[in-house]
Amino acid sequence: MNHSFSSIDYIIFVLYALVILGVGLYVSSNKNGEEKSAEDYFLAGKSLPWWAIGASLIAANISAEQFIGMSGSGFALGLAIASYEWMAAITLIIVGKYFLPIFIEKEIYTIPEFVEKRFSTTLKTILAVFWIALYVFVNLASVLYLGALALEGIMGIPMMYGVLGLALFAAAYSLYGGLSAVAWTDVIQVIILILGGFVTTWIALDIVSDGQGFWAGLNQIYQQAPDRFVMILDASNPEYKNLPGLGVLIGGMWVANLYYWGFNQYIIQRTLAAKSLEESQKGILFAAFLKLIIPIIVVIPGIAAYVIVNDPQIIGKLSLSAQAAIPSAETADKAYPWLLQFLPTGLKGLAFAALTAAIVSSLASMLNSTATIFTMDIYKQYINPSANDRKTVNTGRMAALVALIIAAVMAPLLGGIDQAFQFIQEYTGVVSPGILAVFMMGLFWKKTSNKGAIFGALCSIPIAMYFKVAPKGWSQHAFFVDIPFLDQMGYTALLTALVIGIVSYQQTKGAADPKAIQYDSNTFATSTVFNIGAFAIMLILVALYAFFWS
Repeated sequence: MNHSFSSIDYIIFVLYALVILGVGLYVSSNKNGEEKSAEDYFLAGKSLPWWAIGASLIAANISAEQFIGMSGSGFALGLAIASYEWMAAITLIIVGKYFLPIFIEKEIYTIPEFVEKRFSTTLKTILAVFWIALYVFVNLASVLYLGALALEGIMGIPMMYGVLGLALFAAAYSLYGGLSAVAWTDVIQVIILILGGFVTTWIALDIVSDGQGFWAGLNQIYQQAPDRFVMILDASNPEYKNLPGLGVLIGGMWVANLYYWGFNQYIIQRTLAAKSLEESQKGILFAAFLKLIIPIIVVIPGIAAYVIVNDPQIIGKLSLSAQAAIPSAETADKAYPWLLQFLPTGLKGLAFAALTAAIVSSLASMLNSTATIFTMDIYKQYINPSANDRKTVNTGRMAALVALIIAAVMAPLLGGIDQAFQFIQEYTGVVSPGILAVFMMGLFWKKTSNKGAIFGALCSIPIAMYFKVAPKGWSQHAFFVDIPFLDQMGYTALLTALVIGIVSYQQTKGAADPKAIQYDSNTFATSTVFNIGAFAIMLILVALYAFFWS
């Protein structure tokens, strides 16, 4: 569908694009004619303040996955999908208090570099290759695909042109400027994406309430679709396999969130670029507060779209073109693009800019982190250990460009995936439990050995695939199980940790590993501001889950 943008909409969008490119290129420019150092390019010179870190974390995280995918899941199953956002708020607090002090003390550039310091170069290389493949073939490709899908739905732009346009936009400032350009433009991007997202939510709820506004619309969708406001699904719910009841709160959701926020290079990289540990922790806290409001702009629109398409009175007032394009259970990911047609002139351009901001900021973050891992953990390790800053930075730029080209070729091949957010979580869930087990054991059990970690990492894939894939016709066989994928992730992480524990204990005979992390009572001490903020976030989350429990 083409939402017939007006000249004002195009002007607003072009202004947004020019501001982002302008800021990105300004930040990228070499001051006083000096070449960028590796620390400047990959860690923004370790100069980021807390508010830039928090904004950049959210901008890197919120992408087409959320705007398109989570709205689609909101349409299909409701508010329960918001657990990915709300539980992330608690996860961020855990990461800030227990992971960051160790990472920053080790002065690392990349997560694989931490693996080398705790375990071995061999395991670092295995995980570095692993992550590069995951970022290029799953993360970058899926963000490009979902972003292009949105452009196609809103503007009628063919998929391949949409992929190319988004790729070029992200590359225009991020390849040259590195993390500085990404982080400082993210501050602008996050303001636009939240503002634009709120506009879309407001208009959708205003339609539902027949012009009575946001709160009336929110009350209306709650009254008309109470089943879409249940956070903890029971086994009879058709979406139970995606969000398995209490298993969400005490099971695999923790695996997904701890892996993503704690050990994911394109997320954790901006926290490593902080002025200090305390500044980094304040940034994490700011991001956790922003996480509490994200479902309002990415899940509520999907529920509103569900109410609209199931209300004959509202549907009867829509234009024939809007009626012809209404989303269904089979096309849930079209819910958000479909809603944008109802925005008035000017606001369409803002909402479209918000969606583009979410996509481009995530692409830029993923590109920078893919380049960082390849350059610091592969190139400098095996190809050119003596590379100077200039060669290192140029290699990073070339690695990002190659990753972008591969992802752009892969993106259109993802067509036909419904509820793409769920798809991405499910397939990332094959690899994340093993990685999480390796890190958690390595961080907090001093007897964990390198051999145990390697065995665990290698065994985690067949363990995960056992839960996920049964031979054709064998799905009911007693040897195989059929459980929700979040439960699969939980069991895979526990079994991998068991493998690591057994192998490590046999090797170390109960003694601490020579490379074990050393910490004391002050290692995990946090400021008063962090403690008060963390407590407030937990109180809010308890209230939200209590209200929407069932």
